[in-house]
Amino acid sequence: MRIGLLGTGHVARALAAGWNRAGHDIVLGSRRPEDTELLGELKDLLDAGVRVGDPWAAAAHADVLVNATPGAASVPLLASIGAPALAGKVLLDIAVGYQVDDTLTHPSVSLGEEIQQAFPRTPVVKTLCTVDSVVMTAPGSLEGPSTIFLSGDDADAKRTVSGLLVDLGWSQESQLDLGGIVSARGQEHFALLFISIARATESFGFGIRVVPPAAQ
Repeated sequence: MRIGLLGTGHVARALAAGWNRAGHDIVLGSRRPEDTELLGELKDLLDAGVRVGDPWAAAAHADVLVNATPGAASVPLLASIGAPALAGKVLLDIAVGYQVDDTLTHPSVSLGEEIQQAFPRTPVVKTLCTVDSVVMTAPGSLEGPSTIFLSGDDADAKRTVSGLLVDLGWSQESQLDLGGIVSARGQEHFALLFISIARATESFGFGIRVVPPAAQ
């Protein structure tokens, strides 16, 4: 599958490596695709066949476009690419607008909803925003099973994203469909608890698991 990733930070690099190993065709989208320092940092990915272009090239390449940009910048960047260029593509949204003062840029809704409203012809699926970049691509590194969530209005888009999660090591049994894109609020607002857990445990490398009640 052709995957474009918007961003070149830790999340985008980890996902590019994971999906590249699974055989997908990856383009990273950067605002500075010819920057020699950046290209040096991405050398291992480039040697493995991942390509780097600008955000418009990543979007043009993609069947699935992944938003791994800072949450406050996501909608403006997508708007600069343009609704016609995004129409019909699945948009896998990971971003959260978490700010240095421990607040969110979207306290009443979710970024996923904002993107879906701004681009109604582009089905948005929210996932992977409840774990860090290491656990995203190595759920087996945890001591036990963890749960990953999906939110979105389009069933076909969620099936596509579910398959990409399997390619990263998230079994079907570990995936929990929360419902429509409005449910992305819960995923994104978990960032507040995530940071508190990370500070308390002095680690970002953890997952969460939905534990059902014991059988009666």
